[in-house]
Amino acid sequence: MNEDYIREFENYLNIDLNYSKNTVASYINDLEKFITYYEFSDIIKLNTTNIEKYIKTLEDAAPATVSHNISSLKTFYNYEIKMGKIDSNPMDAIKPPKLGTHLPVYLTIDEIDKILDIEVKDPFSSRNKALLELMYATGLRISEVITLEFKNIDFEDCIVRVMGKGNKERIVPINDIAIKYLNDYIENYRPLLIKKNINNYIFLNNHGNMMTRQGVFKIIKNYAETKGINKNIGPHTLRHTFATHLLENGADLRIIQELLGHSDISTTQIYTHLTNETLHNEYKEYFPRK
Repeated sequence: MNEDYIREFENYLNIDLNYSKNTVASYINDLEKFITYYEFSDIIKLNTTNIEKYIKTLEDAAPATVSHNISSLKTFYNYEIKMGKIDSNPMDAIKPPKLGTHLPVYLTIDEIDKILDIEVKDPFSSRNKALLELMYATGLRISEVITLEFKNIDFEDCIVRVMGKGNKERIVPINDIAIKYLNDYIENYRPLLIKKNINNYIFLNNHGNMMTRQGVFKIIKNYAETKGINKNIGPHTLRHTFATHLLENGADLRIIQELLGHSDISTTQIYTHLTNETLHNEYKEYFPRK
């Protein structure tokens, strides 16, 4: 039943509201995450208290992300009111957070090592290993990763060409480890995921199609839980981790801006706050005079 809600809501966003492709994708992504959390419940029967419990799980996300989720769910429930399935919107009593400076969640070196410690033994573990190694090595957005095709990667020069926001192409280096596991996946395991419909997407799901945002979200969440990492993380966490670790190891902020595909340096400067926080924590722990 919940899958029907997604399909109907997507049609409403596309046809009735005439939203852009990216806007529709972001709304559906929010709804899919919500449905995953309440996978055994009929979501239109949830009340405000139920939904507040879900919103609290997003507390480590940026306020803008939380606000977007609230907006998406409010739009969804308004649609269900229009359809006559419910009488009131349970989101009306839920207020979005105040937008301000918020430090994104990222993983420590130890935590990222745990996430990437994946034993390759079948097509799915190979795909996941290659996928996560690539995401950490390049800082690509989730939309950029799932749409990667063979033409985007130059294995000889170890680079990936990405078409980012605003249709701007950028080139990002790939480290040897990510290249190794990509090659292993593509040569030995990806052929086992191919079904009747052949495509050029690098990362395939169990149906042989392009992976979804939600699919990657589940993979990362499952590995985090399995490895005992108690942080609310998702695909964007690996992007934050990539940038933070580069900066902590001396990379120039302008280079990080180029690698991430940020049009404005001010967007990249959030990572200087993260490293400053690390410096303060290290200072407090190791400075001899307490």
